Amino acid sequence: MLRGVRGATTATANEAAAISSCVQELLAQIVEINEIQISDIGAVIFSSTPDLNAAYPAAGARALGWGEVPLFGTQEIENPNGPPNCVRVLILWNTEKEQRAIKHVYLHGATILRPDLRGNK
Repeated sequence: MLRGVRGATTATANEAAAISSCVQELLAQIVEINEIQISDIGAVIFSSTPDLNAAYPAAGARALGWGEVPLFGTQEIENPNGPPNCVRVLILWNTEKEQRAIKHVYLHGATILRPDLRGNK
């Protein structure tokens, strides 16, 4: 069965290292708390706010060794109410877990996107 795992985080700056670091932190937490095997990931979709253009978020995943996982990136619309320097992710995961057992992860300035999930670790 295919399930979606969501998450978001914010980078400390529009710099390649900062973008890669925040993506790696986010993916590591999602994988750990959901007990995801990388080989069970069907694909990953990243989006980032227009103020993050120094690097592709997918590069952070590649640096973690996700070389065989299909990765896709897109830019979000400009939203004056959204968090700046934000990277969002949707992991399409092949799992038998129930939807309610999936744990979504929102870090740093992105916690405002899903206040209902605070402490969901």
